[in-house]
Amino acid sequence: MSAPAPLRAAGGTAGQALARAVQRITASPLGAYQSAVVRIGVSATFLLFLLRELPHRHELYGPDGPWSWGMARRLITNNDAFTVLMWSDSTLWFEVVYALALVSSALLMAGWRTRATSVLFMAGVLSLQNRSIFMGDGGDNVIHLMAAYLMLTRCARVWSLDARRASRDAACYGETGLPARDLPGVVLWVVLGCVLLPATLAGGLGGTWWLPALLWVLWLGNAAWWALNRRAPDHELRALFDVLANLAHNAALLVIMAEVCLIYATAGWYKIQGSRWQDGTAIYYPLKLDYFTPWPGLSGLVASSALAVMLLTYATVIVQVAFPFTLFNRRVKNVLLVLMIGEHVGIAVLLGLPFFSMAMIAADAVFLPTVFLVWLGRTVSAGGQRLFSRKAGRVRLPGQRRVERGEEEATRSGDGGGHTLVG
Repeated sequence: MSAPAPLRAAGGTAGQALARAVQRITASPLGAYQSAVVRIGVSATFLLFLLRELPHRHELYGPDGPWSWGMARRLITNNDAFTVLMWSDSTLWFEVVYALALVSSALLMAGWRTRATSVLFMAGVLSLQNRSIFMGDGGDNVIHLMAAYLMLTRCARVWSLDARRASRDAACYGETGLPARDLPGVVLWVVLGCVLLPATLAGGLGGTWWLPALLWVLWLGNAAWWALNRRAPDHELRALFDVLANLAHNAALLVIMAEVCLIYATAGWYKIQGSRWQDGTAIYYPLKLDYFTPWPGLSGLVASSALAVMLLTYATVIVQVAFPFTLFNRRVKNVLLVLMIGEHVGIAVLLGLPFFSMAMIAADAVFLPTVFLVWLGRTVSAGGQRLFSRKAGRVRLPGQRRVERGEEEATRSGDGGGHTLVG
């Protein structure tokens, strides 16, 4: 007995929808522009933080800090955290790690060899933050989480040096039928392997099992990917690697979105339980603390208005609690996203917490609409082209020097003593 036609149609429709969903999450990495903005924002935040704290790096994370190397060693023995600063207590090793954190942040922001630099960036973030865990704030926690997630994303598909190199390699393959040479990638892979092997054998990757396993999977996976690209770019295993990479990227992007929603939901619901947030006066108190008033006049002006304090207090709670529920409506979500970014800009200016605000705005960028990001990229690119074209127009090269008749005759006769092929 055959099933009724409506049931067969419904089953076929559900199966087609499921097939389209599976095809969508495996065929390509979703949110290419959003992941690129998160990559640029998080790495730029950490880079600027390291540059600002460059004169105070020894007191924060180095040998002159109140949290000594021995105290950090005892703590890490108990919590199994990862930090390469525990490999040695020398000042030279600390300077090397700090410099590598700076360089990896800049390279990740530019999108150069993102698979490798994202791992180095994660190692730098965890090494410095786990060395002195009491030196951070909420922004450091966000960078800590995003650094681990970015390793699994394909966040250099756009707005990166890797994307530019991929287009050149594709053009080279189309012209010659051979893949382009990748000597820097091979050298970088070998160097990282030479560091990863002794670190694993010596137990220098923390007390957890998943971090060494993840690093080895990434290292071996990149080797297999490179070999397939060189030897058999049309092989089925090459397509399988693409599917696995897309699944990892989309899963990591989903985790980032869930993490942002969790941050706002927990912050909002904890605020609701506080009496100062309930009576609308919570914003007033940090505006009166010297530590959080970089602009005393501006902070005093806001704090002097009871209406402004009440509106800012209630608006903060409402936006944070409501945001996870607005993801089902694109327009409302975009409005609240603008409000939250404005809130973080206000926190950066009024409370003097720029890096916390930058980290949160970078995490919020995962929800920005693609149409807006494409428009933003085109606008920035067009503005840069106009700027450089104006500068090039202002620079006037000197004209070619004319040879006088006397000089020309001397040159021809061989009597001139100072003329060469280059001038």
